Amino acid sequence: MISTNERPAKRQITLRIPASLHREPVITRLIREHGLTVNIVAAVLGEDSRENGWFRLELTGNERQIQSALVYFEEIEVEVWQADEQDEELW
Repeated sequence: MISTNERPAKRQITLRIPASLHREPVITRLIREHGLTVNIVAAVLGEDSRENGWFRLELTGNERQIQSALVYFEEIEVEVWQADEQDEELW
């Protein structure tokens, strides 16, 4: 029997990436360090922008991997809105 944390899961989130992290491989780390498949559904991020960037992502993995990624975002101070909490006016 598969535990709840190991069952396949899919979640949509929206991220606010502060300008200070624009050159950091935030999305790459989701894949490499947390074992997730990441689909970028939408993004707003200027190459040399001094403004925040925004990503809407679809994360696929298991619940443990997704929770690990959410902790990672908290550690690097990236704001996260989950699909059931999202306000459509963000976009």
